[in-house]
Amino acid sequence: MGDVVKDEYQTDYVAGQDNIKPLGLDLHAPVFPVTAILVILFVVGTLMFPEAAKSLLDGAKNDIIASFDWFFLLSANLFVIVCIALIFMPVGKIRLGGMDSKPEFSTISWFAMLFAAGMGIGLMFWAVAEPVANYTGWSGTPFNVPANTPEARELAMGGTMYHWGLHPWAVYSIVALSLAFFAFNKNMPLTIRSAFFPLLKDKVWGWPGHIIDILAVVATIFGLATSLGFGAQQAASGLHYLFGWGSGINVQMAIIVGVTAVALMSVLRGLDGGVKILSNLNMSLAGILLFFVIFAGPTMSLLENLWVTASSYVTNVVPLSNPFGREDDVWFHGWTVFYWAWWISWSPFVGMFIARVSRGRTVREFVTAVLLIPTVITAIWMSAFGGAALEQIDQGIGALANDGITEVSLAMFQMFANLPLTSILSFVGIVLVLVFFITSSDSGSLVVDSITAGGKTDAPTAQRVFWVVMEGAIAAALIFGGGSDALGAIQAIAVSAGLPFTLILLIMTWGLLKGLTHERKLLISRGEMT
Repeated sequence: MGDVVKDEYQTDYVAGQDNIKPLGLDLHAPVFPVTAILVILFVVGTLMFPEAAKSLLDGAKNDIIASFDWFFLLSANLFVIVCIALIFMPVGKIRLGGMDSKPEFSTISWFAMLFAAGMGIGLMFWAVAEPVANYTGWSGTPFNVPANTPEARELAMGGTMYHWGLHPWAVYSIVALSLAFFAFNKNMPLTIRSAFFPLLKDKVWGWPGHIIDILAVVATIFGLATSLGFGAQQAASGLHYLFGWGSGINVQMAIIVGVTAVALMSVLRGLDGGVKILSNLNMSLAGILLFFVIFAGPTMSLLENLWVTASSYVTNVVPLSNPFGREDDVWFHGWTVFYWAWWISWSPFVGMFIARVSRGRTVREFVTAVLLIPTVITAIWMSAFGGAALEQIDQGIGALANDGITEVSLAMFQMFANLPLTSILSFVGIVLVLVFFITSSDSGSLVVDSITAGGKTDAPTAQRVFWVVMEGAIAAALIFGGGSDALGAIQAIAVSAGLPFTLILLIMTWGLLKGLTHERKLLISRGEMT
């Protein structure tokens, strides 16, 4: 068996040991104060100088996309390759929480929670709009194929699935696996910095670690604000569509205020009494909506469309992943680069959620499930909603067929207009968007608060209240600052936040591989693994 390998990743660090506690709070110095100040300055500055803020955000987005499109695409490709490699590597036998650890949840419940993590405002916002946009050439087409052709229809679904399939879930897998491994196997705090211990050793508890966690919080909170901004726009469009209330900035701001207030109530009720109930409501409403669209629409065409979506995705995933020599700059800059930045900025949130429910799973089991389960479910969702919309366009039915996309946030409701029980369907859609909005705000504040409290998961409620308010404030500031082009402002902040955190994720991947390799050697030396 040989000599036992020394465990180099044992540390005496205690989560929260360097926290400061003014007024009974539990703040990780300097992560909480620095991020809080940055967020407050952004909100105040955007509200005071909206035109300057919009100009700055647009300029940053355009410069980043022009200079770093290749960096985003190659990084995302690397994350997919690493995840697939982990499935087949010997380290795949390592179990999160130790070799004797047992899963806390049944496989079915675990799959359901992965599905819950994969569902969100984004799927509601883009499930109709993106396939229609790709098909009609609203913002370019994949590979510049002629719009409104059979080839464009096939690529409309394949290109959409490319943005919602393996690549985003590979990003989430890297973050979630890193957090779970170092927290459950090495008893380190549940923060991003812990994944850098193999590279930085005890320096991660000092300023290098502070900077990593600050970047993680900034990326997460702006990624959340992106989704909340989409939710406010879509809910406002839906309410205007149903009741004629208007869908302008004032309505969107009112929705943000109202939803943030409900999210605060959820925070005060705690996990079991708040977000758990809302999450169950999410899943029920999403399931009802999905099955109704499948069976109320052209069912056989939608089933055929699932095959088209899957086959087009498999056929085109490699060409779509190539950043060099592309002539469809309008399309892949406007869609792919934005999505990759958004997923990366969103990854600490989704990653921490997945990590917390995955103790007891092997690395191989973990990565396989996280990559495949949400991808399959998303393919069904996109095929149902997007497929129904494309079918209506081909048959010349409804506003999408006659006018194309006039307002992105209205696209789903325009598709619903040609199905039975339109008003009820649209109302359920609005409620689902709002509930997603609330759970994202509540759950996101929990993740941000954990990071800013040094990895503790039981920080005072007042801190989560602060982050819920800040998330709503950022979304409101983006909508106010963006004016008529609020969608552009929302996309700009996602791209700006995603760039620095992409570098963090690349280094995190290296640290994860080092940690898993060392753990396997350690387990072999102890006779716990062959």
